[in-house]
Amino acid sequence: RARTTKNGATINAVFTPDQYKRKGYASQAVWHLTDKLLHSGYSFCSLYTDLANSTSNSIYKKIGYEKIGDSIVYHFTE
Repeated sequence: RARTTKNGATINAVFTPDQYKRKGYASQAVWHLTDKLLHSGYSFCSLYTDLANSTSNSIYKKIGYEKIGDSIVYHFTE
């Protein structure tokens, strides 16, 4: 977990090595961590995902996550 506030926490850095993909490990890990955070007093969990990765987005949707917005990254130069 990362970026906690009084009411919420963010899950980040979800990664599955190739040899473990499509076995449900990441799905279970994200679901269990989400459940643990919600049962420990957080009102919500959020996560950032790569919109180009339809597999992970499908998994997150199945375990209860909903898209609420897009992020924009700004780079400032001198």
